[in-house]
Amino acid sequence: MPLRFTYIDAMVDPTFLIPLAQAAEKAGYDGFAIPDSIAFPEESDSAYPYNGTGDREFLRDRPFIEPFTLIGALGAVTSTITFNTFVYKLPMRHPVAVAKQAASAAVMSGNRLRFGVGLSPWPDDYALVDVPWERRGKRFDEQIDIVKGLTAGGFFGYTGEFYDFFPVEICPVPTEPIPILFGGHSEPALKRAARVGDGWMYAGPTAGDDLFALIDRLRDLRAEYGRADEPFEIHAISYDAYSVEGLNKLEAAGVTDVIIGFRDSYQPGVDTETLEHKVATLSGFASGVIDAYRAQA
Repeated sequence: MPLRFTYIDAMVDPTFLIPLAQAAEKAGYDGFAIPDSIAFPEESDSAYPYNGTGDREFLRDRPFIEPFTLIGALGAVTSTITFNTFVYKLPMRHPVAVAKQAASAAVMSGNRLRFGVGLSPWPDDYALVDVPWERRGKRFDEQIDIVKGLTAGGFFGYTGEFYDFFPVEICPVPTEPIPILFGGHSEPALKRAARVGDGWMYAGPTAGDDLFALIDRLRDLRAEYGRADEPFEIHAISYDAYSVEGLNKLEAAGVTDVIIGFRDSYQPGVDTETLEHKVATLSGFASGVIDAYRAQA
């Protein structure tokens, strides 16, 4: 299957988000990335795992719109582009409430939600919402079971270590299952994606990480779990995504979706790019590289 293209420009002026989504859809992008962050701590010794330095200062005073609020706004003014949370910090929320939000977003957008989820790497986030840092992985597993169960339709109850509730029904639910994709480069994250996920999201190269080696590991794990023949998405940020040759390389490796951005979001300070510049850049890439890649078919 040919690669799909997701546009990302995180932490921008919120007034840019609607016109950027509309411009990306018009230019031929398939998806629009939706980041997630609840709050920034005044003091913290936690490190950011994906920028090579661990510095979190680039997140200070940067705008994040709550994901389901943003999806609702963007879904109302677009018709084809999907909304890919990259990634939603599920452990910070109660899974029953999230299931209702996800089902509603999928229904109102016409099944255009791809729900990328992950564990926050920062103990601060857990302390902020009074959720224990310990055993977060097991808690996360139960949350996934609950979101899947409730968004599938019908009555669903749950009895686990962390959550226990009587059967309830969410109405409405989407006409198609909501794809759940997992972020994270660690072995537990890969195992979770291979075992219960519809896909995996790669946040970009960091020290010690290699996209192609991680894809190979995912392939082995999916075979171990008996899921080798099931559909599986791989969304990736990669330098290879900016040329036709590189895109062909990613496709051959098993990547299904490339995440395309044109600004280094890790740099601290105010984003000074104009909306006009952003639209011209994403459109130029689409009419050049994306169209050339698709013309090969």
